[in-house]
Amino acid sequence: MSLLFIGIDPNTGDRESPTVWVDQERQEIVFQGWKPGPELEAACAEFEAPGHAAGIPEHEAVIRIPARMVQMIREACDAVERPDVR
Repeated sequence: MSLLFIGIDPNTGDRESPTVWVDQERQEIVFQGWKPGPELEAACAEFEAPGHAAGIPEHEAVIRIPARMVQMIREACDAVERPDVR
C-alpha cells in the first residue's frame, strides 16, 4: 500500500489526530477521524438515500472530520486525480 500523507488536524493534541491520506495504488481518499456518538451513528443508520438501504454495513464505518480540515480534503481530492501522484 502506498499512502500519501496529506495532513493532520491543526488542532491535534496528544490524544486526537484526525488525518487525511491518499492511497495511491487504489486511488482512494483515506480518513482517520473521531468515532461518532451513538446518536449520530443511529441517525446515519436510519437515513435512507435513493439506491441505498438504511443501516451501516459491517465493513463500513461512520467517522467525524472537523470542518477546519476541508482544505486538506480538497488537496486529497486533487492528489487522487493527478496523474503524477500515481
